[in-house]
Amino acid sequence: MHSVMGAANRAVALACQWMRQQCPTAFIHNVQEEPRFQRLGVDLLWEKQEETLGVEVKGDRSRGQRFFFELVSNFEKNTPGCFLYSKADWMLYVFLPLRRLYALHLPSARNWLLPLAKNFPLHKTHTRVGPIAYTTLGLAVPVKALLQALPHTRAWQQHTEAFSPYGPSTPM
Repeated sequence: MHSVMGAANRAVALACQWMRQQCPTAFIHNVQEEPRFQRLGVDLLWEKQEETLGVEVKGDRSRGQRFFFELVSNFEKNTPGCFLYSKADWMLYVFLPLRRLYALHLPSARNWLLPLAKNFPLHKTHTRVGPIAYTTLGLAVPVKALLQALPHTRAWQQHTEAFSPYGPSTPM
């Protein structure tokens, strides 16, 4: 579980770095541990001058060829996946080994993908937390396919080695 939490923390740090770069005067509130926001599938609140946006952060330890959009978070308990229920405005999807972030407008991504779900392979992952294991199901969507369908998706590459939320970086 520590490796899962470590990955999640690195993804949130990189997401915060990107958000600060986009709007240096905004406030970012980490609400990951607050039950009311957990139920909404929101990790961060991005308080800009004119609006407050909900942000879901996904850290992916793969090599960045495919997004994994969670449809069932725990197959054994039949709980829905975050991609389906999140009320976030944005999903910041981070491929951790590449230090690459994609900013997806979540409602647009959901509206595009769900009618086409049968065209993408369903993948499963397994997570172990102590003696308990569970299965997660999701769609494996090629990055290129999503970028073609949703051209307003923004990509950003962190060029420094550190996952500092304050470190230098450049837009992709």
